[in-house]
Amino acid sequence: MTIPKDAEGESMRYTEEQMAEIDILIRYNLQSTQQGIKVHSNANREQINAVQRLFDKGLVTQSDGGYLTDLGRKAAEHAQALLLMLAPHEQSMAS
Repeated sequence: MTIPKDAEGESMRYTEEQMAEIDILIRYNLQSTQQGIKVHSNANREQINAVQRLFDKGLVTQSDGGYLTDLGRKAAEHAQALLLMLAPHEQSMAS
């Protein structure tokens, strides 16, 4: 198995910032495009910064959350699918 490397030749790993962004993305309800989220000003700094980065990247419509953009929806779908795939199961999904 080949592990992807970054520009410096180090093994790629999720950063704390990426993990915080993924944590926000998995909170979105993908069953409805009419339901967003709002990260309030009294939330922890990590969540506030993560939502701002998602906004800066064009994944959400507001700097405090809002709705997913088309790109954000794809990212949230992938994040939520990965979470389900990695969850413990009684029976393997591959069988």
